[in-house]
Amino acid sequence: MRRTAFITIPALACALLASVACAVALGPTGISFGSLISLPNAWTIVWDVRLPRVIAAALVGCALAVAGTAMQGLFRNPMADPYIIGTSSGGALGATIAIVLFAGRGRLVLAFVGAMAATFTVYFIARKGSKIPVETLLLSGIALSTLLSALLSFLMYTAGQSLHQIMFWLMGGLWNVSWDDVVVALPILVGCAGIYLFARDVNILSLNEEDATHLGVNVERVKQILLALSAFVTGIAVAVAGSIGFIGLITPHVMRLIVGPDHRLLFPAAALAGAILLVWSDTLTRTFTNDMPVGIVTACFGAPFFIYLLRSRMKA
Repeated sequence: MRRTAFITIPALACALLASVACAVALGPTGISFGSLISLPNAWTIVWDVRLPRVIAAALVGCALAVAGTAMQGLFRNPMADPYIIGTSSGGALGATIAIVLFAGRGRLVLAFVGAMAATFTVYFIARKGSKIPVETLLLSGIALSTLLSALLSFLMYTAGQSLHQIMFWLMGGLWNVSWDDVVVALPILVGCAGIYLFARDVNILSLNEEDATHLGVNVERVKQILLALSAFVTGIAVAVAGSIGFIGLITPHVMRLIVGPDHRLLFPAAALAGAILLVWSDTLTRTFTNDMPVGIVTACFGAPFFIYLLRSRMKA
């Protein structure tokens, strides 16, 4: 275990608290502590607009990072994440169906169902015996994402006045987040805690499935539970913020370099780092880019990182 492991998590927790405080203070209209007294609407801006948005960003970033960490551990593949293998796209499709057919009602449920269906579809397509080859996993995710994109395009074509809302889910953003959305996002913490309970099993699975079986791990059961929990937190994240890519790809990989491969430390480190990354990404977009969708920002630095991982595997 690396010496920096136990220092990193408290440092990340402090950094997250500082990031939340800075994100609430930063924005197109700067708010200082003095202005909270002098400006009559300052508290309204902080409490009703910025604070729920920042908290939601932290929860969504945590969900995507933990789900990505779980998938990378299960598949023994640093290129797996909810966006790459189609989980986020499935959740976005479910949320879009709720918008078009049910005026947004049941958005959370359908986003969860869509994320779950997409995840297990890729899992069963890519599975070969008891193994999941990396190339098959990636190709299955790409193929399924293409199909889901076609279905999304059809819904956009027939959406009419709901087109703007659908674009929200496709680009990913936290424009209209309220305290109600924060309440919806709180089960993410329960899902992430459930994933953490399997940290030891993921450590064993990271070696090989045969040894895991000999050590008493029910491999298929653990896989199915972790995939279900990963789809659960991803579905909630998509229902709240739309399809935001690459958070689950970048943060686990970087944190693994810092704290090591032990998932008992990697899960909380990735959760905190993912929360910090999305909080700052959203803060920068609403402060300096006229509230550009945060999904564009994460894709801009996530796609090159994915290419880097591919090239590293090819060289290895």
